[in-house]
Amino acid sequence: MSESAGLQFVSPYAFEAMQKVDVVRLAALSDPELRLLLPCLVRMALCAPADQSQSWAQDKKLILRLLSGVEAVNSIVALLSVDFHALEQDARKEQQLRHKAGGSNGESILVSQLQHGLTLEFEHSDPLRRLRLALSELLAIMNKVADSNGEWFLKSSELFESPVYLEEVADVLCILQAELPSLLPIIDVAEALLHVRNGDWFLCLLVANVPDSFNEVCRGLIKNGERQDEESMGGRRRTEALRQLCQMNPSQALNIRAMVVEECHLPGLGVALTLDYKPDTADDAVSPLVSYVSGLLLGTNGKVRTWFSMFIRNGQQRKRESSSVLWQMRRQLLLELVAILPRSRSTHEPNDSVEDAESSSGYSGLREEHVVKASALLRLYCALMGIAGLRPTDEEAEQLLQLMTSRPPATPAGVRFVSLSFCKLLAFPTLVSTPEQEQLMVMWLSWMIKEEEYFESAAGVAASFGEMLLLVAMYFHSNQLSAIIELVCSTLGMKIAIKPSSLSKMKTIFTQEIFTEQVVTAHAVRVAVTNNLSANITGFLPIHCIYQLLRSRAFTKHKVSIKDWIYRQLCETSTPLHTQLLPLIDVYINSILTPASKANPEATNQPITEQEILTVYQGSTAGGEGGRAVRSRYSITTQLLILYYILSYEEALLSNTKQLALMQRKPKSYSAILMDQIPIKYLITQAQGLQQELGGLHSALLRLLATNYPHLCMVEDWVCEEEVTGTLPLLRRMLLTSNTCRYSQTQLHDAFQKVPSSGPRLMRMLDHLTLLSAGDLIPYAEALTGSMGLLLGPSVPRRIPQTLNKLWMVLNTVMPRRLWVMTVNALQPSVKMLRQQRYIQNDLMVDPLIVLRCDQRVYRCPPLMDIVLHMLNGYLLASKAYLNSHLKETADFDRQSQTISNLGLGQAGQPDTPEVTREELKNALLAAQDSAAVQILLEVCLPTSEVQTGPLVAGGDAESLLQSMRAAPGPIKQEEGARRAEGDGELDGGLLSDLREVQCLICCLLHQMFIADPNIAKLVHFQGYPQALLPLTVAGIPSIHICLDFIPELLAQPQLEKQIFAIQLLSHLCTQYALPKSLSVARLAVSVMATLLTVLTRAKRFSFFMPTLPCLVAFCQAFPPLYDDVATLLVQVGQVCASDVSTKTRDIDPLITRLQYLKEKPQEVLVPGGDKSKLSLPQRAAEELGGADPDVQLCYRIEATFMDIISTSQHGL
Repeated sequence: MSESAGLQFVSPYAFEAMQKVDVVRLAALSDPELRLLLPCLVRMALCAPADQSQSWAQDKKLILRLLSGVEAVNSIVALLSVDFHALEQDARKEQQLRHKAGGSNGESILVSQLQHGLTLEFEHSDPLRRLRLALSELLAIMNKVADSNGEWFLKSSELFESPVYLEEVADVLCILQAELPSLLPIIDVAEALLHVRNGDWFLCLLVANVPDSFNEVCRGLIKNGERQDEESMGGRRRTEALRQLCQMNPSQALNIRAMVVEECHLPGLGVALTLDYKPDTADDAVSPLVSYVSGLLLGTNGKVRTWFSMFIRNGQQRKRESSSVLWQMRRQLLLELVAILPRSRSTHEPNDSVEDAESSSGYSGLREEHVVKASALLRLYCALMGIAGLRPTDEEAEQLLQLMTSRPPATPAGVRFVSLSFCKLLAFPTLVSTPEQEQLMVMWLSWMIKEEEYFESAAGVAASFGEMLLLVAMYFHSNQLSAIIELVCSTLGMKIAIKPSSLSKMKTIFTQEIFTEQVVTAHAVRVAVTNNLSANITGFLPIHCIYQLLRSRAFTKHKVSIKDWIYRQLCETSTPLHTQLLPLIDVYINSILTPASKANPEATNQPITEQEILTVYQGSTAGGEGGRAVRSRYSITTQLLILYYILSYEEALLSNTKQLALMQRKPKSYSAILMDQIPIKYLITQAQGLQQELGGLHSALLRLLATNYPHLCMVEDWVCEEEVTGTLPLLRRMLLTSNTCRYSQTQLHDAFQKVPSSGPRLMRMLDHLTLLSAGDLIPYAEALTGSMGLLLGPSVPRRIPQTLNKLWMVLNTVMPRRLWVMTVNALQPSVKMLRQQRYIQNDLMVDPLIVLRCDQRVYRCPPLMDIVLHMLNGYLLASKAYLNSHLKETADFDRQSQTISNLGLGQAGQPDTPEVTREELKNALLAAQDSAAVQILLEVCLPTSEVQTGPLVAGGDAESLLQSMRAAPGPIKQEEGARRAEGDGELDGGLLSDLREVQCLICCLLHQMFIADPNIAKLVHFQGYPQALLPLTVAGIPSIHICLDFIPELLAQPQLEKQIFAIQLLSHLCTQYALPKSLSVARLAVSVMATLLTVLTRAKRFSFFMPTLPCLVAFCQAFPPLYDDVATLLVQVGQVCASDVSTKTRDIDPLITRLQYLKEKPQEVLVPGGDKSKLSLPQRAAEELGGADPDVQLCYRIEATFMDIISTSQHGL
């Protein structure tokens, strides 16, 4: 609106005085300034005020005195004397008339036919007619605006254009709007004024006379504005009007700018207001323009970003205009950029010394206070070019390149500036267009490489630009252009569309001139590791570069050793865990095992040595999973990472065995001695409490443990750990007020040696130890385990071994493997101790049954037996993992050698045979191992006296497996009497005996073993065990019901002993589990017995039916429908036996008759009071004829069985 350039606008000082009604300030205004505010001041002086205070009365007098000397006041007073009510009614009639006439300017009610032009009429008219003329013209414009549907027009109005009468027209306009607010809403009036010449001047006067309407008018104008204001004349006029309003009230300029962004209208206005904004306190860091435009383009609001980007793109399409807001913005940004550019440049390279660096900071351009501003400018230009599509002019491109290749001081902000400059070069390589500019860029990149180490040390930052250079070079060498684009966008903090083809020139410069692949690898090894590397350190670090080089196999290709660097970096870690560490370890392991190419199978990295690994765990391992008297200088993060490396390495070695065998390579595995000295369980326990800080490391370690060390992942251990580390133990430890080292290991050892006399003192010590944490208990482990054998005496209080069991379980949560070895050696029989045979971890994994070669007295000490069973279960699992890994380690190499040897013989299919055989042998060994352990535990469940005198397995060997697996020396002579007495007592101990408790513990373990592998249950029952244990196993092992699945197969075995055992087992299962499946198997058993009756010889018939006939009682008791089949079987057996019996007693002759009678009328056999003598008669006869013919005994057994069935059917149990 250049037509109002010569007019006087309301000054900010005057507007503020009006806003605050500051009479003193108003009195200080000049006459021209005061003239613009007369409409409001006159109304203020004449109208009845709402404020009746004395202070306002005084102010009103001052206003009247101020107005008394102004001549124009009289005309305004005359305007206010008009009947505005009548005027409003005429105006509304005219509006209705125009609405009916379709908006034509025909007949007017407000104004009769004009004799002269509108200006002359206005000059010659009285106040009322002046109001009518102005109102008629204003309403005409407002109606046209309403009917224009957003189309811009400029209304030529003589009244609003005549410079002579502008002030009088403004007075009339202000009075009309103030007196007729419902007819003339100020927002509609403001909108109409945009369509006339001098509209911005009229609008400012109108708002200045109604200062409270400022925000309302501005918001209305912005809402009705265009999305792109510089596209049309209307948009530019609206922007200029709002800009004038904000110049009148600068304190609200930023609020108006916020409205612009909120509505996404008039982007040029937002920039113009920012250009006009003059902050009270100058900020040397970043200018308001940079902050505002950066916020729009780099903010999170996508709608705002798109809106402003469109403003930039559209503005570039028009010719360069000095009045364009976009070009004003670009000029201002360029001025700010030039202001911070270095004044002079030099080719002299700075030295590494601090003095030289300081003295050369002048030539390097950017002063320290300008670095942050330069970084902000770079990011802004990146956003303008990458997001908004700004095409820089030659001048802008030249100045930008000068800024990017300047050399900042060595500060963290300087490091950030160099990184941004480098990424901007990659994102916009078109900035480098001439050979001179390309040479400048190469020199600057060379300076970056040379000064990177100095910058990192001087700036004190861990993530410098050197790592980014290396990373980009590696990406260029491996042609990972998408990774470079992602890196650039991540560093700049914005998503920019970069074409991979645009990076071809930079790729050539990097790969051929600056960073050859050999230079990259050699330089990467010399880069210092990041101290205390954690997730808190952001940016691009050396670890990112090493990871990419390992992935591309650059180190092995150029024979550069990286092992030491990786080891040093792993030793310099802390929590929270950096996300790149685990991928680094994985790719490093892969580079150790897999050659870079088949042509050069030796091109691999070296693994970390065992000595280096042991160094990490020194202090936290006192000879293994042991004491913590000396704290390790390495963090728990380092120890966990090294553990992850070892376990992952071993797993990868096993999984790649076939490929390694084909390449005739056999990398060295870490020794078992090394693994024994690493406190695996203690580390896992520590990791469990740091899961949030360790990211996925804890879960990865658990996965590796479950595969390679299943005995460290037993469910029982996790449950026990909850009890040890839960809330209740924590509260108990809070009671520990004295020093935790109240008792020494020597005192504890002496108390154990004097047991049982030192029982109370020892109990106090053990109770004190229960209050210690697992870590504090480790130093006492040797004293506790070494004295276990002393607690097996008959007079030791039960509470001592119970407490010892509790302490052992606590220690088991942090040092299980070493604890198990110590315990096994401590519980050896005392005769063995004379030979001092000490087992090691490997011995126990190869032969887990060593655990059961302990002192016999342990079998009757439930607390210690619980420990033995826990160790046995663990070593059985460890043995499986050991054999599996051993098989994988050797099978493929054996097969490879077999394949090579068979190539000349042409034996097809032969190489697969050894592998299959080895797998079968391994499975057979594991099955024999598990079944032997189960058989030994079952024998332990027998009372001692029965072990010595009773049978073992029905039809089996007479020698006990438990006795045969022990070493040559038998039980200790001096204890034999005590043990026999104890065995006699076991039979009468009832449910509270030690034997009963041991049986319960063993049954729990067997239950778990049967669930884990049902084949063990099948194998053990095919082998058989003492019949006396069947009631115990069936009642105590819930999972034994699975035997119903294979009893038919057991009945089909040719050995008579197995068939007898199957029927006896089935009888107990039917009683315990009266299921439909049990009924069908029982019916099958009765059928098998009937079949065997017809094929067995006389001697075998006696051996078979004597132990199995009582089982028929259980069948009938569990399933009464079987009574008929069982009775028929008994009669048939009786007939066969009776036919072979010689006449030896009168009772035999009528046997068959009695059996038939019992079968047909069982209810008449039992008479009240006489059943006992009748049932006992056959038994007495059998006893009298004990040495008689076996068939005679069998006959009486049949009759007794009949009577038992009848008795149970009549009376139940």
